[in-house]
Amino acid sequence: MANKDYVKRGRGGKKSTGGKASKKRPSGRKPWRSGLIALILLGAFGYGLYTLSNDPEPPTQVTKPVVKPKPKAKPATALPKPPEEKWDYVDSLPNRKVEVEAKEQVVSEIPYIMQCGAFKLSSQAEERKANIAFQGLQSEVRKKEGSSWYRVVLGPYTLKRDAERDRHKLQRAKIEPCAIWKQAQ
Repeated sequence: MANKDYVKRGRGGKKSTGGKASKKRPSGRKPWRSGLIALILLGAFGYGLYTLSNDPEPPTQVTKPVVKPKPKAKPATALPKPPEEKWDYVDSLPNRKVEVEAKEQVVSEIPYIMQCGAFKLSSQAEERKANIAFQGLQSEVRKKEGSSWYRVVLGPYTLKRDAERDRHKLQRAKIEPCAIWKQAQ
């Protein structure tokens, strides 16, 4: 199949000059007809609402209350005896004891730290430190030697679970991202 160059062909067909041919309506209906039908329907709807609101209330009839005869009292029947329990779990469950062995928490020799941002400007790091302080946690800004970055650090934590608890507290306050690492000695 040969490649065709559509760019060199130019535009196809003649443009309309905006004459009477472009102003023709595709359907033979006139716009005043649909407007007239809409007005008639709207008027009929309004008339219907008007007649409904002016309907008189139906007259209420006063009737004497009908006295019903009292039903005859049925003889009292004794309830049947409740069925006997067929299951022994009712007696065995309260006396049963379940023993669970909890895993010992592993205390790492190297403490954990949590870093909640690294910034080029000291003012940004101080702002993050203030936001963390509003959550009741104490952090510090550290600048590594030979680097121009200011890190906001919390910790040290002896258990990773404590660091995770503080990280979740900061996440609920929309202070993210925070990473937990073992502290380099």
